Amino acid sequence: MDAQRLEVSRTIPAPPEDVFAVLCDPSGHVAIDSSGMLMSASGDPVGAVGDSFVVHMDRESLNDYPLGEYDVTVVITDFVPGRQIAWTVLGAIEPPLRHVYGYLLDPTDGGTLVTSYYDWSDADQVWLDAGIFPILSEGALRATLGILARTVARGRASD
Repeated sequence: MDAQRLEVSRTIPAPPEDVFAVLCDPSGHVAIDSSGMLMSASGDPVGAVGDSFVVHMDRESLNDYPLGEYDVTVVITDFVPGRQIAWTVLGAIEPPLRHVYGYLLDPTDGGTLVTSYYDWSDADQVWLDAGIFPILSEGALRATLGILARTVARGRASD
């Protein structure tokens, strides 16, 4: 880890395609959110760099900034089917934060090694100077991986 990136990994006992399907679905983002900020999402599953969807947020769960309810647009910045997905978040705030969330998926015997990362190395200096990063902790990323494992397992149970 460096000072502007958090990264955690966990093996999930499911094929990469099953994990990736959750990560491409706007409602999947809401389902696996450990922060409690993501309330709902609008839009179609993503399939390429540049695709986007809207997430309806509520910052109250973090109790750090009084932003209330607001919407952000998730814009896909990296997309390799079954292997990698990353996005940045656009909203009304200027200059944009330019932080990136992403997942790397590596097939393993009996599952997928999933690496979740949060990178603010390209953040605008205004926000670096304001000391707002990291917005999410390493523990929050790790918790999201646990929720992702549970979510994928539930989806597989209905097959």
